[in-house]
Amino acid sequence: MVHAIGKSIPRKEGLLKVTGKAVFVDDIKVENSLYGKTVRSSVPRGIIKEILFKEGVPWDEFVIVLPRDIPGMNKVSLIDTEQPFLAENEIRHVAEPLALIAHADKGLVEKALNYVEVNVDELPAVLSMEEALRGENIQYGRDNIFKEYAIEWGGASIKWHEADLVLEETYRTGAQEHLYLEPNGMIARAEPGKSVTVWGSMQCPFYVRKALAPLFALPPDQVRVIQTETGGGFGGKEEYPNLIAGHSALLSWKAGGRPVKMIYDRREDLWATTKRHPCRTRIKAGFSRDGTLIALDIDFLLDGGAYPTLSSVVLSRGILHSWGPYKCDHVNLRARCVMTNSVPYGAMRGFGAPQSIFALEMHMNKAAQLLGIDPAELRRRNFLRKGDHMPTGQVIKEDIDLGALMDRALTSADYHEKRQEFERANREKRSTRRGIGLSCFFHGSGFTGGGEVFLASVLSVRLSPTGGIEVLASNVEFGQGTNTVFAQIAAEACGIPPEWVDVHQPDTALVPNSGPTVASRTTMIVGKLLERAAKGLCDRLRSEGYLPSSHSPEEFQDAALRNLRERGGLEVTEKYEPPPDIHWDESRYCGDAYSGYAWSCDIAEVEVDMVEYSARVTGFVSAVECGRVINPILAAGQIEGGIVQAIGFALYEDVVMKQGAMANNQYTNYIIPTSADTPDIRVEFVEFPHDNNGPYQAKGIGELPMDGPAPAIASAVAQALGGRFINELPILPEKIMKVAEADMAGGRSRKHPMRSCDSFAYLQRHSDAAAYGGRK
Repeated sequence: MVHAIGKSIPRKEGLLKVTGKAVFVDDIKVENSLYGKTVRSSVPRGIIKEILFKEGVPWDEFVIVLPRDIPGMNKVSLIDTEQPFLAENEIRHVAEPLALIAHADKGLVEKALNYVEVNVDELPAVLSMEEALRGENIQYGRDNIFKEYAIEWGGASIKWHEADLVLEETYRTGAQEHLYLEPNGMIARAEPGKSVTVWGSMQCPFYVRKALAPLFALPPDQVRVIQTETGGGFGGKEEYPNLIAGHSALLSWKAGGRPVKMIYDRREDLWATTKRHPCRTRIKAGFSRDGTLIALDIDFLLDGGAYPTLSSVVLSRGILHSWGPYKCDHVNLRARCVMTNSVPYGAMRGFGAPQSIFALEMHMNKAAQLLGIDPAELRRRNFLRKGDHMPTGQVIKEDIDLGALMDRALTSADYHEKRQEFERANREKRSTRRGIGLSCFFHGSGFTGGGEVFLASVLSVRLSPTGGIEVLASNVEFGQGTNTVFAQIAAEACGIPPEWVDVHQPDTALVPNSGPTVASRTTMIVGKLLERAAKGLCDRLRSEGYLPSSHSPEEFQDAALRNLRERGGLEVTEKYEPPPDIHWDESRYCGDAYSGYAWSCDIAEVEVDMVEYSARVTGFVSAVECGRVINPILAAGQIEGGIVQAIGFALYEDVVMKQGAMANNQYTNYIIPTSADTPDIRVEFVEFPHDNNGPYQAKGIGELPMDGPAPAIASAVAQALGGRFINELPILPEKIMKVAEADMAGGRSRKHPMRSCDSFAYLQRHSDAAAYGGRK
């Protein structure tokens, strides 16, 4: 038997990409094609009076689509149908699509945008979460709230009087751009009244089909969606391709079936597409004298932008990760997402968890400082263990040892030694100061609660003409290694080399709906379907007399070829079935939120330049428990890439909003980490004994590495700044300067080292302040 699991085999598509032979959507040459562009709003809110096509352009040569030209429903079908493909009357955000134009001359169609004038009666806009909640300008429902959740476990209010330390803080995180290498792009051919076919860069082909069918009033089987090679996604190509696919297809429909190509340039992509949700988190936590977490109250608030899109999913994920890997029997959680007149926010790697985990982990580090307990020790005293309950009521069934996981990271990073060394050196007030910080966190694999049951994912495998097998799934390879991992799972199940496994390009006409490529579900959820299907195929070959009970790869190949000759081939299909011990109550929002969790501890080292007031990460260690690691190099690459992305989130990536849209929408002024800003990163894999629901005990890891670096980095910066925390991301030089100058000017109380932040802490019940680092 050949074993493929645990081996770092080369990427299936790697050679084509490194040699430049991979074909992306903009590489596809389409004869007789038109080029499409979108006419967009320049105001955040208003009523459309008229759209004028001014002289200076041969408009009679153009294809023009207005809302009245839409043959079906002018709504994007996703979770809801709030967002229009083209605004008909009311504008709700800058860059909102209003009309579409296309021409065979690409240069002319770009020029023509300057000759379209939109006359609008502008209305007052809501451009912040706080303004939305004030209720002075209600635009959605009764209170501008898209979605809210509440979770109560034991009730926090009854425990505050027992706490020796009560700490209240407010934390903020800003928007973040996905910045995938390849901008959004789509090619469409739509024959009026007959069919629609689109090719493009996307994560979720069946999402696109679901959106296009009602747009053209067609049954789903008359809409075909084909994923082309996709240059990155990070969530930014989860739902947004619905919109650009609809636009290109509408132009093709109006053009009588002539193909239309729409490729965004970088500025349009940054200006008009979704971002990570900005967030405000308020936390009140009560601790006993020995550091035990007694009570926790969290108010989690997201800016959803102008339309709900995927905000309810992001909100859910954020609140379900907000308590972290800690046991607390008295918890009140509230989560809300509000409407503003900003470009809609959407899914981005971690989707909600990076925001809530940042707040909680910063809170733990601040509590440790006030209690006079080492941050690692405070965590150790509160870690979840087997048999503990989460606030949803979910019982930890795995034999987890988060202390051992953290110790692996602490040892690898020389955490304790460096923490003491940096503390001593920083007292000398050098121009460069250093700090080290940590965070501990988890991430649930797959859709929340009953989401996987609702998706009812289906996957098939069949014998290939070469005597191997072919995987039929809608999950997309966009740089994360899906095709390689699928090949390894199938190869392990069938006892053949991974090179004998082909993964079919996602095409809604040819593959079943195995669900979207999101939420760290591909390996764990869909990979389990693949394992079952591949084993089922072998069982069928055995039952039909083609394959012996124990076989070599060559015997499998002979059996497959003989079956193809004699019976025309064999195909096996598997459908998702929920594990019998997983139960979720959507109405009460309680139960088993996820069937599997990955766990991690991150440790970051930073240097802070006290002349430039800039911070940079100089070292990073991540200990990760993600079950069985199917491909170690790919897994480590996922972790390293997520860490670098999170370094940007923590220190550099500042989305400057102007009238609710990204104003710094260029590479020149949206700053991201480069290779020069990337530290040495060490990834340590740990595996807990478990019997989870993934293939060969594997869990998802795609989102996990985005969740923890920011609070580790921010806490390291705090040590470098003498224990002064900055509660808002990104930590730009001006924020460091503000804290440093306030300190030099004597603007901070020596008794309350966190007064420079938006914080409130008090100690009660004991007069022995020495137990709390001398503070009272």
